Amino acid sequence: MIHFLHRSQILPISTEESWTFFSDPKNLAAITPDLMNFKITGGAERSIYPGQIVSYTVRPFAGMKMNWVTEITHVKEKKYFVDEQRFGPYSFWHHKHFFNPVRNGIEIEDIIHYKLPYGTFGNLFHSIIAKQLKEIFDYRKEKLNEIFGKL
Repeated sequence: MIHFLHRSQILPISTEESWTFFSDPKNLAAITPDLMNFKITGGAERSIYPGQIVSYTVRPFAGMKMNWVTEITHVKEKKYFVDEQRFGPYSFWHHKHFFNPVRNGIEIEDIIHYKLPYGTFGNLFHSIIAKQLKEIFDYRKEKLNEIFGKL
């Protein structure tokens, strides 16, 4: 089963400022909860581009270390980009990031489609995973408000 998560947030910054921040893979660590122990292990030397491979380690459950590799598959500068998991904790991960200009700022929009591993057995844990994803994006919202302010 494919699951879906949609989040959006308005920040009081320009399109240029938002793109500069979000197109730098190194900034992902700043908006990821510390307890995830998120570390980039490769591929973040430059701003995003189609075909870029970025690798990470995360510890999503009780310190269990996991490797995660994503590919930036689509980029339209200052409009959107897409990252897709190539290896990692999900059977499928497709994350679209949109940057929509609004009055006095920018709307940051995340649309994620994901599938858990292990079929029906894996779906038994969906409520736990969905809660964790919500907490990660709640944390991200708070951190972005700290960094850029609120509208």
